[in-house]
Amino acid sequence: MRYQILVLDLDGTLTNSNKEITPPTMEALIEIQKMGKKVVLASGRPINGVAPLAEKLHLHEYGGYTLSFNGARITNCSSGALIYNKTLPLDITQDVFEIACSFENLDIVTYDDKTIISGIKPNYYDELESKINTMEIRSVENFIEYITVPVNKFLITGEPKIVLEAEEALKKKFHSYLNIYKSEPYFLEVMPQNIDKAYSLQKLLSSLGLTADEMICCGDGFNDLSMIQYAGLGVAMENAQDLIKDHADFITKSNDEDGVLHVINTFLRD
Repeated sequence: MRYQILVLDLDGTLTNSNKEITPPTMEALIEIQKMGKKVVLASGRPINGVAPLAEKLHLHEYGGYTLSFNGARITNCSSGALIYNKTLPLDITQDVFEIACSFENLDIVTYDDKTIISGIKPNYYDELESKINTMEIRSVENFIEYITVPVNKFLITGEPKIVLEAEEALKKKFHSYLNIYKSEPYFLEVMPQNIDKAYSLQKLLSSLGLTADEMICCGDGFNDLSMIQYAGLGVAMENAQDLIKDHADFITKSNDEDGVLHVINTFLRD
């Protein structure tokens, strides 16, 4: 099987514990793009959190793509064109906000072009999201009134035990109307219906004339499960959640041991 497209989660997969791409991995990714392989960065991060890494990997030169907001937005790095853009219904904002407010010390955030918008009160996990994406946090007095146009996602942040309780409450309220899942124990993603990384990759593959059998997907977190199951070769990092490892076709080295480089050397060298 000649794989033509490599899809990479960012945090815990492509980047190491310092949130950096190591030089050997970066060189290998540029090399396979020169060979004609497509590289896609697929992340729960907002577009501004993905774009700097896409630029470092020269995705704009080689026709790469980014999937931001867990696949709610697909961007062609060469042209800047949106291939796909799915947003949350405006009418769910108040209910999601009120459920988040009903639990102690949770925050609800969304994003504009440059900042993370905090709807309740910034917490430690907001600061972590800010650091990951190199975006400032801005608190707003009335979150419901602030959301005047549809957004790609809400993120509910807080202590894992409380986040789990909020997840149960939101799923009970919205059933299959929204896609609700944890990307980390402390990050609860509130997404448009049916949106996950696999769904968006299906859209992308169709536009490229490729099949899932020609695709490798690498990840470590809960929000990577769908694409790992969908890919021709689903790869879990050694540091991945156990659930991800259980469903992977191959387990590579950890993100601190150039696990993505190991995948390239094993499956993508001609």
